[in-house]
Amino acid sequence: MLALLVQQAGSALLSAPTVAPSRIASAVGLRVTLQRACPIMYEEGEEELVMDEAVAKMKKSLSSCVDSLATLRVGRATPDMLDRVQVDYYGMPTPLNTLASVSTPTPTQLVVDVYDKSSMGDVEKALMQSDLGMTPSNDGTVIRLNVPLLTAERRKELAKTASKLGEDGKVALRNIRRDAIDKIKKFEKGGLSEDGSRGAQDAVQKAVKKYEQQVDDAVSAREKEITTV
Repeated sequence: MLALLVQQAGSALLSAPTVAPSRIASAVGLRVTLQRACPIMYEEGEEELVMDEAVAKMKKSLSSCVDSLATLRVGRATPDMLDRVQVDYYGMPTPLNTLASVSTPTPTQLVVDVYDKSSMGDVEKALMQSDLGMTPSNDGTVIRLNVPLLTAERRKELAKTASKLGEDGKVALRNIRRDAIDKIKKFEKGGLSEDGSRGAQDAVQKAVKKYEQQVDDAVSAREKEITTV
């Protein structure tokens, strides 16, 4: 209704041969008045859609955190150890696992076979600048990484990294909560009752707590694996 009234007011002004400043001011005033008179409209069930969307995002954030934790080395060489490595490929940060295949011919060695051989230098540089703690060896055909035994000091560093990844994951969850609650609060102006708004906000809060706990559990499990000799 608001859009129609504003459109009609604008059409009337455009069709007039000469529009006086006073009439323009009146049209602007009409638009502001109509906007104030017509708050954000709420339709039943919209808060549930916001909740579903928030939960889907939380699940995705949890999955991303778990995947990042899996890249931390705990002993045996595995290809996913390199999943977090980003390569400057033609000026764009690109995941290493999209630019090369990674194999483990032995339990203590990784072999990176880069598809585009002209970018081997960029891949080698990215590996050297990563927090893997391994020095790449480039023979012009493949890049080899020898996985050293974990020292006590290195285990502590990896445990700290796991903790940081967990905190990053919880920050992402809290950002999702903030956005969802902001949307729900706006529905109050359009007709959602205070009780309905409060209930929806509580549901979002419970979901965040649930996924934060799962992040904590994943971090604790990974820290145990890292620190266990």
